[in-house]
Amino acid sequence: MQLLVVVTCLLAGCLAQRPHPCSSPRLLSGDLTVSTQNEKLWTGAKYLYDALGQRIRVMEIGAYENKSFTYDALLLYKERVMYEINQHDRTCKKMPLKGDFQPMAIPKNATLAGQIILGSSSGPGQGLLVNTWMGDLPEKAGKFMSTVTEFGCIPISTVYHTPKFGWMVTTFFNNVVGISDPGQLNPPAYCLNAGVKVEEEEPTDFLSLFLNKL
Repeated sequence: MQLLVVVTCLLAGCLAQRPHPCSSPRLLSGDLTVSTQNEKLWTGAKYLYDALGQRIRVMEIGAYENKSFTYDALLLYKERVMYEINQHDRTCKKMPLKGDFQPMAIPKNATLAGQIILGSSSGPGQGLLVNTWMGDLPEKAGKFMSTVTEFGCIPISTVYHTPKFGWMVTTFFNNVVGISDPGQLNPPAYCLNAGVKVEEEEPTDFLSLFLNKL
């Protein structure tokens, strides 16, 4: 009986703990969508995220101002280069990549907005416990609100506010811890001889990848 009381108290203590900022798994892949408040942009993409090698790849299709597009970008932060890959034509555009790698994480100075259950709490497996956080983007570039799972810190959604588009909503789904084909995080052979092209505005992180190409 005493053991039961102790276990019950420990479980109650764990459930009562306040959520803390967290970091997502260092290897992650899945799908995402991005849409904007002004309804000018919608895109769906497959993503690969490697925090160990500081590499990100996004392969997307979407529409901007009612015009469809495809886009395939590989960001290599350790090499400070980005490749825009055209698999159909087997061509690449290579550009400098400014800024430091930003891990998928809830910053330590973020504020907890709340903890909720997605789905239902009526039965086992019917709901997902998530935490929503709010804070400032790096260098005070705007505001963000991110929702991640309580266990594992898997991204669910992130909302950014930007002057150009207003609120941008990114929704993550089909997330998998790990990367089934790590070779997709290396530039194709036909990209290796691509010359470096300097753009007026170069992407610096995952968010600016969507903003600067439009």
